[in-house]
Amino acid sequence: MTYTVQIKVMPLRELLDPQGKAVMGGLRNLGLSGVEDVRVGKNITLQLNADSADEAKKLAEEASKKLLANPVMEYFEVSVN
Repeated sequence: MTYTVQIKVMPLRELLDPQGKAVMGGLRNLGLSGVEDVRVGKNITLQLNADSADEAKKLAEEASKKLLANPVMEYFEVSVN
């Protein structure tokens, strides 16, 4: 069966996010002063063939650990649709 898997990769909360700070500055320049913080990450969509949703999630987690996310600087969340 084919599963669609979403992987959200974000900078660790403890680390600075220079890209997020730049976006926040741009938003403030546009007059959107109510924005308190911005974090910029990646959204990755995979189409996986697997026997079950659990297996699809395990495959996506393995791909995230080995290639898609840098554990020193990022964390990831996997959801299967």
